[in-house]
Amino acid sequence: MDYIKAFFVGGIICIIGQILVDKTKLTSGRILVFNVCLGCILGGLGLYEKIVAFGGAGATVPLTGFGYLLSEGVKEEIDKIGFLGIFTGGLKASAGGISVAVMFAFLSALLFNPKPKG
Repeated sequence: MDYIKAFFVGGIICIIGQILVDKTKLTSGRILVFNVCLGCILGGLGLYEKIVAFGGAGATVPLTGFGYLLSEGVKEEIDKIGFLGIFTGGLKASAGGISVAVMFAFLSALLFNPKPKG
């Protein structure tokens, strides 16, 4: 049942993204930023936690989950060290994922010889 819930929640997030692509003139980059900000806002308000509890990886893997991770990291660091946690919490919480993304981007660039658009 967990797989079905994850598929359902992740699918709804993807449907919302696809509707934004099809029905608005927003660029892909703006839609991605919107998703991260939405996850941050919902995480900060405590609403995204309920979505994660229901949908598991279906809610944490999309970009809204990244925003949620940032907000959770900030909340934890504020509890630990106070005001400075606003600046350090998000980076501490997401450092592993960001590092892996940069590493795989670098390896892909080495293996596949990217060319500039033009």
